[in-house]
Amino acid sequence: MSLPDYRIAIAGENALILYFADQMSAEINQCVLQATQALQHELADVLLDVTPSYASLLLCYNPLLTDHFAVRQRIRQALANDGQHSQQPGQLVELPVYYSEESGPDLARVAKLHQLSIDDVIKLHQQQSYRVYAIGFAPGFAYLGELPEQLATPRLDSPRKKVPKGAVAIADRQTAVYPAVSPGGWNLIGLCPVKMFDPTSSPSMPVAVGDEVRFTAIDKTEFLSLGGQL
Repeated sequence: MSLPDYRIAIAGENALILYFADQMSAEINQCVLQATQALQHELADVLLDVTPSYASLLLCYNPLLTDHFAVRQRIRQALANDGQHSQQPGQLVELPVYYSEESGPDLARVAKLHQLSIDDVIKLHQQQSYRVYAIGFAPGFAYLGELPEQLATPRLDSPRKKVPKGAVAIADRQTAVYPAVSPGGWNLIGLCPVKMFDPTSSPSMPVAVGDEVRFTAIDKTEFLSLGGQL
C-alpha cells in the first residue's frame, strides 16, 4: 500500500506528529500502521515511543541523540523507501462478553431506542469484527469501529462517575471495553472478564492498533469462572 501525502508538525520539545488525513477510515488507519512499522524499524536507535492513532502518528525521540531536523529527514527517507519492508498483519482477538440487563445497564434502553429486541442488539454487536483504531483515554482503552449503523447510539448526556472495569460500551459508531474503573459517558451493554491492561504481563494489552476484535457471548456462570466480577 502506497502512503498518502502527510504533514509533519512539532508536538513537543522531543516529539513530532504525522497527519495522514482529517477523517478516519480503515484505509487511512492501515497507512498509519504501515508507517508505524517502518519508522520503528528505521528510527529504532533514537525512538523512545511511537503512538499510532486514527489518522495520525506521534513519535517521541531521545533529544540527547538527535533533533527535530534530523528526525524529519529520516522520517521522509524511511517512508519514501517503505516498500522495502514487509508489513506485519494484525491479529484477530476474541473477547467474551456477558450481555444482560444485569451486566449492561443501558442494554434495554439501547434496544428501545433502535426499536430492536435485546437479543437483536446482542446479535448485531457480535456479527462482525472491529478494527482497533487507537488506544487512549486510559491504558488499554481500545477504540473499536465501526459499529453497525443500527446500533449507532449517542453518548450519555451526563457521564457516569464510575464505570466498572470490563464494561463493554458503545458510543456513536464505536465500541470499547473499559480497562479499569473510571468515569465514562458511553452506553454500557455488557461485561468482559478479560484484562485489557496488565502492566505485569508482556504484552501489557491483548490488542494493538491494527488488530481486529470479535465479541462472543457467554453466560453468567462462564463470566464468573473466567474471573469476571459483578
